[in-house]
Amino acid sequence: MLPHIFKNIQTNANRLALVENAKNFSYDELNKSSDSIALELEKTFGLLTGKRIILLISPGFNYVAALFAIWKLRAVAVPVFIDLPAEALAYYVYDSGSEILLTDDKRINDLESLQGQVNIIDVATISIENNQSFITKVEYDDNALIIYTSGTTSKPKGVLTTHRILEAQILSLVKAWEWSEADSILNVLPLHHVHGLVNALLCPLYSGAKIYILPKFVSTKVWEILCSGQINVFMAVPTIYAKLISDFDTATDTEKLKRTEQLRNFRLMVSGSAALPVSILEKWKSISHHFLLERYGMTEIGMALSNPYKGERKAGFVGLPLPAVQVRLFDNDSGNLAENEDSGEIQIKSPAVFKGYWNRETATAESFTADGWFKTGDLAVCIDGYFKILGRLSSDIIKSGGYKLSAIEIEETLREYPLLADCAVLGIPDETWGEIVVAVLVLKDKKLDVDTKLLSEWLASKMPSYKIPKKYRIVVDLPRNAMGKVVKTSLKELF
Repeated sequence: MLPHIFKNIQTNANRLALVENAKNFSYDELNKSSDSIALELEKTFGLLTGKRIILLISPGFNYVAALFAIWKLRAVAVPVFIDLPAEALAYYVYDSGSEILLTDDKRINDLESLQGQVNIIDVATISIENNQSFITKVEYDDNALIIYTSGTTSKPKGVLTTHRILEAQILSLVKAWEWSEADSILNVLPLHHVHGLVNALLCPLYSGAKIYILPKFVSTKVWEILCSGQINVFMAVPTIYAKLISDFDTATDTEKLKRTEQLRNFRLMVSGSAALPVSILEKWKSISHHFLLERYGMTEIGMALSNPYKGERKAGFVGLPLPAVQVRLFDNDSGNLAENEDSGEIQIKSPAVFKGYWNRETATAESFTADGWFKTGDLAVCIDGYFKILGRLSSDIIKSGGYKLSAIEIEETLREYPLLADCAVLGIPDETWGEIVVAVLVLKDKKLDVDTKLLSEWLASKMPSYKIPKKYRIVVDLPRNAMGKVVKTSLKELF
């Protein structure tokens, strides 16, 4: 990845690379700032080849400059959630074996408890030396990134990728989604996950495009930038689209018309990181005239499936295999490949698959089949070549009375009920049925209640009885991680 992207930075030296808080930064400024950070770190710590460096910086120019500096040093970047408490941060420092933590003035005062465990450097204090260039000898097979999994079912694991793997992830999307230097994207996503870091940051930088970065999502500010006429690509998680829709609904008719006309001119809009409810897809289409491109990926594999940029997109489906990606569905119950339209676990082979879990050889070995396919843990069906995700085998597939039920499909139906704003369906242990279906509900009007008997009767007209939840709980909001995924393990305590 680096040899190309650094050459590209030099080629596009005078082009606009980043816009942060209305301040413009060129590719040349980005390159020089990363050189200065690399020079300062090497001067202070010596050669850092293979060393892990924690990246705890607010999304923006300093973040990207620090990331590139780490790679120029042939070190390994370990991006973490910007609002992670120092106590929780200690786990990532210890697990990755990082000796250096790069941060900025927004967090520097919060990290006193980590002094002595790791060397803390405020990159904002490093001056840019315009006359000094850093000469890197980075290799494609050098380790590049350790991105930690969300850790919803166990301790977060570090997913290790090389520069070669990272470039395979980027090139796959650049080709499939037709990135070019004419593009301009608004990035409101966290940069410690593949969606924000690879899809919405490195792909545009690799292509010579420009990026507008917002450190945090604020719906009114996002609408302002989307309607500025400067953006033609947008990527977000379903939760963000839901919030933008909610904000749109409260706007004046004049403002609604303006927003719709601006969005109509976009080249590409993408949704990912969690299942996209069809209701959100349809509402956003009515607002923007865009059929959101849904795709499927994981920290361990980058992106693997995508609805086509040009061609038919199917609601509720995550599309077709991306370039150089092989996909198969495996029936773990029978021990054979799934046939026809039967469901099976998604298994992947591709140049974009990760190198392994950091310092976890057993977990790495267990995540691959004997013939080298990565086991995603996601259940899907394939219909006419298009893949539909049924859910995580660990949390979204409910085995009840001999049936294998998709929580995602039941949730999709529940969201059609007029009183509900959102929901989560899960299975809880039961002596008779193995598991029973239960649902956690979020109401549109928090002051009202819902008659669950009437709700079950309504569901009976839309699905078989064995899919209808046996118990309900009502909450104000669903617990979510940084990427908007519902943390279902915490919901089981309600039952």
